[in-house]
Amino acid sequence: MGRSFEDLVTEADAVSVAGWDFGWLDGRASEQRPSWGYQRLLGERLGKVAAALDIQTGGGEVLAGAGNFPPLMAATESWPPNIAEATRLLHPLGVVLVADPDEPPLPFGDNAFDLVVSRHPVTVWWAEIARVLRPSGTYLAQHVGEASVFELVEYFLGAQPEEIRKRRNPNDDRAAAEAAGLDIVDLRYERLRIEFGDIGAVVYFLRKVQWMVPDFTVDRYRDRLSALHEEIEANGPFVAHSTRFLIEARKP
Repeated sequence: MGRSFEDLVTEADAVSVAGWDFGWLDGRASEQRPSWGYQRLLGERLGKVAAALDIQTGGGEVLAGAGNFPPLMAATESWPPNIAEATRLLHPLGVVLVADPDEPPLPFGDNAFDLVVSRHPVTVWWAEIARVLRPSGTYLAQHVGEASVFELVEYFLGAQPEEIRKRRNPNDDRAAAEAAGLDIVDLRYERLRIEFGDIGAVVYFLRKVQWMVPDFTVDRYRDRLSALHEEIEANGPFVAHSTRFLIEARKP
């Protein structure tokens, strides 16, 4: 017999969600990865520049795994638990971590970096990215696309308005980047399969990715969680789909 609902949600509600490492979900949930291999691309680009900035680095896990740091490597992060994790992970690697409120302006001078990168930024301040890039510098990032994991979001919140479902459209980012004076070099979009194998994986995911269901707590959504647990037990993993796009923009 599988583990009980109470056992699964109690465990998932107690585990730390600091940082941006999803290793706790190994064997409990799976997510198809974009074909372009963002971390590999990141490592290739970092090894070819003199100064780079990682915006909203999270716990620093993606940047740390990329390696090949340039002589000057800086990163920003706004969420205190992630700042602590990123400091622990990145400082020994020589990365300068700046605690930043994720609001303009970026705490750097004009024309400071050859490369600016970001993986899944919550907000993108295009004018600031253009300002801190040197001429011919590049912004390379993987963004979350529109209606990402909305099968799960709408299970808890109900059907979302069309204007919310259309947020994070890659064409909107294209237009915003161009309005800031950047040239789009590459733009690729993929829709990817996610499977949640037990209700504990769902609880952990919603606690960690807080903006999916902003008011999420186990107590507040216990009835829906219980119903989803029964559904998973009867029918197998809950399937959702993430959306991701790779965007590369260059400063003239």
